[in-house]
Amino acid sequence: MKIVIAPDSFKESLPSDQVARAIQSGFQSIFPKAEYHLLPIADGGEGTVQAFVSAHGGKVESISVTGPLGLPVDAKIAFSNDGETAFIEMAEACGLHLVPLDHRNPLNTTSFGVGELMLHAVNQGASELIIGVGGSSTNDGGVGMAAALGFEFFDVERKAVKGAGKDLFNIASMSDSSRDRRLDLVNITVAADVENPLTGNNGATYIYGPQKGLPEDMLDEMDKAMCRFYQMAGNYLGMDVSCLPGSGAGGGIGAGLVLFTGAKLKKGIELMLEHLKVKEICKDADIVIVGEGKMDRQTIFGKAPSGVAKCAPPKAKVIAICGSVGEGSEVLYDHGFDAIFPTIPAILPIENILGGAFKNIESTSRNVAALLR
Repeated sequence: MKIVIAPDSFKESLPSDQVARAIQSGFQSIFPKAEYHLLPIADGGEGTVQAFVSAHGGKVESISVTGPLGLPVDAKIAFSNDGETAFIEMAEACGLHLVPLDHRNPLNTTSFGVGELMLHAVNQGASELIIGVGGSSTNDGGVGMAAALGFEFFDVERKAVKGAGKDLFNIASMSDSSRDRRLDLVNITVAADVENPLTGNNGATYIYGPQKGLPEDMLDEMDKAMCRFYQMAGNYLGMDVSCLPGSGAGGGIGAGLVLFTGAKLKKGIELMLEHLKVKEICKDADIVIVGEGKMDRQTIFGKAPSGVAKCAPPKAKVIAICGSVGEGSEVLYDHGFDAIFPTIPAILPIENILGGAFKNIESTSRNVAALLR
């Protein structure tokens, strides 16, 4: 029996490689002689840097950048063996996990540190950047990132605006005269973990704002501010990016990277599937196991579990093991999934659930394996 285990990370709880090991441990107690293939995966969110390094080799270093709340944080960046390609993970600089629960509000967070990571890569001689843009705490449309790259933004009184989410309400004009023009010579690919457009009911603000702490009564106002900003910036730079699939990724930084740096948007999961050769490994699998922290109707929109499920052969059972199951998850049964199993064992404080993730995943996996036996 061949079992492929290809989970994403459980956000703020367990990285994808440990999730894979927990699933394997549970299954091995029932199927000790099975052939296991562990493929920790990412879709542009947390774990993207490590997944790319696992596929390519290379080196990982840590530098100090501006964090989501303006304070310094240590962020990892990876380089290929030849130094030509840099792998950047937005969540390292402004991830949701970097903001305490009682301080979460994308009006107050910035993507400035992402721009600093990009400049560090260029300073090190990289000619290609691959940027994963999932797992962020921001909804600033990438203004913070652009400010770090030298773009300037002003309010109606021509006072400089730095680039937190709330600054979108005040930006009236911009200048690109001081931008770092070395980026014109760098190929930039955005690994987007979602397909959402920038604005509207399915855009960055409405879909992801609440989970980042944006008050419900601010959704419409924030979405309109994002729209106004991109109309102004798009007119200034001669490009409309607001309707591109994936432009809403990372609180709108997907759109920002395309508009301000000429980046190309690509589904993060497609990049990962290609680099990790997932389809080839899955072609003769009997069981394919996927997972992430929460699975709901958004899972089919470019998320890792859905991408891996498409690689499974028709005869294989596709099993999802996740932290929790959200609204609309039943749609997954129409997209290649055979069963979905949450791992939360009881009503517990969130810190207990997050801290016990490995054990809960392992226990659930053993129960699933026992059922399949």
